[in-house]
Amino acid sequence: MASIFSRIVSGEIPAAKVYEDDLTLAFMDIAPASRGHTLVICKTEYPQLLDLPPDVVAAMAQTVQRVARALMATLQPDGFNVLQNNGAAAGQTVFHYHVHIIPRWQDDKALGLWQPGESDPATLPELAAQIRANLQ
Repeated sequence: MASIFSRIVSGEIPAAKVYEDDLTLAFMDIAPASRGHTLVICKTEYPQLLDLPPDVVAAMAQTVQRVARALMATLQPDGFNVLQNNGAAAGQTVFHYHVHIIPRWQDDKALGLWQPGESDPATLPELAAQIRANLQ
């Protein structure tokens, strides 16, 4: 079954479109974290970041930047978050790759930030080496 975002791309479900090109679509979130909260999706249904071909990754990044600039110029927020979740454990609920652009104003409490943890500096080089070994 097609995702809700694929149904938006096909026109089956309406959306307040902000931007569209051959590979991407940006539209207003119907359950926004803040005023101006916009979603950017790839038109082809890929579940998550690791599934995207390089040209779609590039197109998504360009659209996110373009829309973020427009949001900043229009709403003049104090900042913005770019949020993207991969997998249910990370909070992904629609398994069609998408990026949230959330305008932020000082003390708006739109999103909670994580609490920084602690690391053992002696273990970081070994972990970095393990990750490097898996780079493709």
